[in-house]
Amino acid sequence: MKNPAKIRVCVADDHAILRSGLRMLLSAEPDMEFSGEARDGKEAVALVTEEQPDVLVLDVTMPNMSGVQALKAIIARSPQTRVVILTMHDHPAYLRSLLAAGASGYVLKKSVDADLLSAIRAAHRKGVFVDPSLASTLVQAAPSVAAKARKTVLSKREEDVLRLVAGGLTSQQIADRMLISVKTVETYRSRVARKLNLNDRSDFFRYALEFGLISAESANSAL
Repeated sequence: MKNPAKIRVCVADDHAILRSGLRMLLSAEPDMEFSGEARDGKEAVALVTEEQPDVLVLDVTMPNMSGVQALKAIIARSPQTRVVILTMHDHPAYLRSLLAAGASGYVLKKSVDADLLSAIRAAHRKGVFVDPSLASTLVQAAPSVAAKARKTVLSKREEDVLRLVAGGLTSQQIADRMLISVKTVETYRSRVARKLNLNDRSDFFRYALEFGLISAESANSAL
């Protein structure tokens, strides 16, 4: 009987020690094959484009290109590659948005060993794996997000408001810029806060910066 093909896995993380540990972890699994590594988002996109792995383990916070931007580029260039997010972020907003952007798994770095292997296998089977500590968050998310992991979380208007709030604009300034009423701005802001579980402007700021909605330059000017 012919042995089944191994799951080809690439890793993208800016910490060399973690990459080395993951290489050893994956290489020890009889059904997995370590197929390459990348140090940042741009390298991750190039690596996946060249290697076309079955699964990419991707950190969210990396230099040159954020993990979110890399995720979108990877899905566009190699749609058959399933992406498992490996991160220290346990905020529900990250989980929901990354699943909505196309990730097939979400694992916290503090529980990397067994959970990561389970996530890789689930992703390869075209399933979705969420870190057990965040399972209740996924249950609370919209059913289409949990089932399909593709539904857009925010509307274009809501995303615009999120970006402008993160940039330090007041509701009046946002209303003037978007040519809408202050009340409408507040409605959009409340929807964003509810969908992403963001509490105050600092949460808006961190989320927008992490997901590439504002640049590092505009972030510095907003501080």
